[in-house]
Amino acid sequence: MSENSASPEGELIVRTLAMPADTNPDGDIFGGWLLSQMDIAGGIFSKKYVKGRTVTVALESMTFHKPVFVGDVLCCYAKLIKVGKTSIRVKVEAWTIRAYKEDRIKVTEGEFIYVAIDGNRAPKVIEKP
Repeated sequence: MSENSASPEGELIVRTLAMPADTNPDGDIFGGWLLSQMDIAGGIFSKKYVKGRTVTVALESMTFHKPVFVGDVLCCYAKLIKVGKTSIRVKVEAWTIRAYKEDRIKVTEGEFIYVAIDGNRAPKVIEKP
């Protein structure tokens, strides 16, 4: 039985293994490592949506629900929240599969904002599908 009754929202974008090199001085997985994995997932998702380059401009919210441990498989899911003229808001959820377990546990969630840019790194209008 899972610790969470809910299921991940969105598309699975990143799946990686938490390693000893990713820990803080206390031996837990460093929050900055987790944040970077989530930003990578949101960046991949936003680039796919806009069919071009995007840059992270803001992190609107971040909630750390549970710790991540060495040996956990981290799964980052991304879901479109809103599209503006040049920006895209993406919800990213991080779930883990604990070592030797099967159930996923939601550990973190946040909303990231990306801006579409052109070849000169200037904001460009997002063409809506």
